[in-house]
Amino acid sequence: MSLDNTPEQSQLGRASAYIDQYDAGLLFPIPRATQREAMGIASDRLPFFGADLWTAFELSWLNPRGKPQLAIAHFTIPCDTPNIIESKSFKLYLNSFNSSVFVDAQAVRERLRTDLGEAVWRGSERSASVGVKLLSPEVFDQEPVHELDGLDLDRLDIECTQYQPAPELLGCDMSQPPVTETLTSRLLKSNCLVTGQPDWGSVQIRYNGPPIDQAGLLAYIVSFRNHNEFHEPCAERIFTDIWRRCAPTQLAVYARYTRRGGLDINPFRTSWPQALPANARTARQ
Repeated sequence: MSLDNTPEQSQLGRASAYIDQYDAGLLFPIPRATQREAMGIASDRLPFFGADLWTAFELSWLNPRGKPQLAIAHFTIPCDTPNIIESKSFKLYLNSFNSSVFVDAQAVRERLRTDLGEAVWRGSERSASVGVKLLSPEVFDQEPVHELDGLDLDRLDIECTQYQPAPELLGCDMSQPPVTETLTSRLLKSNCLVTGQPDWGSVQIRYNGPPIDQAGLLAYIVSFRNHNEFHEPCAERIFTDIWRRCAPTQLAVYARYTRRGGLDINPFRTSWPQALPANARTARQ
């Protein structure tokens, strides 16, 4: 049974009541399949592995004596879940913990794992939990700030004229021996699918294959500037376009978006099974 939720039915762009008592019903899952099918990606034959790495910087609850507690939360949502969680609903859901009593941080973590796991797998015959890690204030000072590793494409002085995704800008030199490269850019920008508000990001592209034209790749990344799409399908579109047009033997795309409403979303897609990147924020996040 598929889920029929659409972005237009969510709380995005609407005035929302502030609910500070726990309510799992605030979570609004949206099927991944709609946007994947538009890109020619079959949900039962994904061309990639990976996950969406979320960070919540505004998580708080009450202990049994009524004293506020807080944590930073890292979430790992596998990319093969049938649904994403609309980010405003995620924020409203986390707000509902603010005046709710939990016995300890472990109880909060288990509640988050259960609720989020149910939402992202809703409508599917499969079921699983999601990764949840809570960081207490005692370890906040250990949280790293690190820019994406790789050769900076932004150093290139290029002319940019296209601001909707233009895969025709991508190219590679098939006559050259294959290379292994890691390329990065901080010039990724797209817009929320529903509200049109800007989403700012950085992207890392690792590949093995014919050398990709770096100027064309940067112009392609810039071409997302006026594109309306959620973070996760933006990363999948980048992966799919490079995979189809440049024919690498291996490809990994990692996008880190700046936070909105105390949440950041960082999709990672890879053509081969590998460990997920560390969820380390960039300076802008």
